[in-house]
Amino acid sequence: MSNTGSTLPRRQLGRYLRDLRQQVGLTLDEAARLIERSASSLQRLETGHAERIRLLDVRELCTMYNADETTTAGVIGLAQQASVKSWWHRYGDLIPTDFDVYIGLEAAARQLTSYTPDVVLGLLQTPAYANVLVRGTYPNDADDEIDQRLRLKRKRQGLITRKRQPAQLNVVLLESVLHRVVGGPKVMAAQLRHLADVSTLPNVDLRILPLRAGIPLGDPLGQFIILDFDTGATPEPSVVYLQSFTGSLYLEDQNDVGHYHRAHQAIQRASLDDIASRNLIRQVAREYAS
Repeated sequence: MSNTGSTLPRRQLGRYLRDLRQQVGLTLDEAARLIERSASSLQRLETGHAERIRLLDVRELCTMYNADETTTAGVIGLAQQASVKSWWHRYGDLIPTDFDVYIGLEAAARQLTSYTPDVVLGLLQTPAYANVLVRGTYPNDADDEIDQRLRLKRKRQGLITRKRQPAQLNVVLLESVLHRVVGGPKVMAAQLRHLADVSTLPNVDLRILPLRAGIPLGDPLGQFIILDFDTGATPEPSVVYLQSFTGSLYLEDQNDVGHYHRAHQAIQRASLDDIASRNLIRQVAREYAS
């Protein structure tokens, strides 16, 4: 499979292969020697800059790294779509539904910028609030599977609460999120208190777009997340993540990314400032608790 230029599927493929290699304790040189490739070739594969991706190598690496069936199928699916930009990932198409491409991308982000009009952003959900949503999304899952999904969500939240280099989070919630009852008044009161507390973190900018602000862009927007990454010797381009009921869209074109950044800025200008947002959140929390 011949490819030119870095793409999101290629970078995600590299991330998963690197993580798998590190989990089994192999160095780059050792792994490359076992598949009879040069260390530089494997490094290019792991950094998303391989000019040619051989599915045989990817399969062999997964076997060598003891990857489970879902992970192996997901990694191979990424390799098969490595040359695609502005990538539409349809759930269950080439990549298994349970193989989450977005999580690896989120974990690498330096900054996340989001507009969320319907529900509290996953990174800010309390366990009780998340439990209601996860059970609604996966009604046929056993309790242990639900618990595993919730543990993963809590682990992801460490991205913004960790002490060392936490990611910057800039999020605007539509006011209706505060009034859409998930799990009952007690759950909502705790969720909103948590939002207010998290909004005091220096790396979190949380604003509320009041309903009285109307539609700032003249056209309703669904949820989006812009992911920005560290700049370095090989800077990774920003990505816009859009999720739907049947799949996810990843936009890499920097004109598209810029368009969403400008949209977020317009929404933020129409929002309450951070202090007024926090006060409103706490006021609604008290109403739920009364």
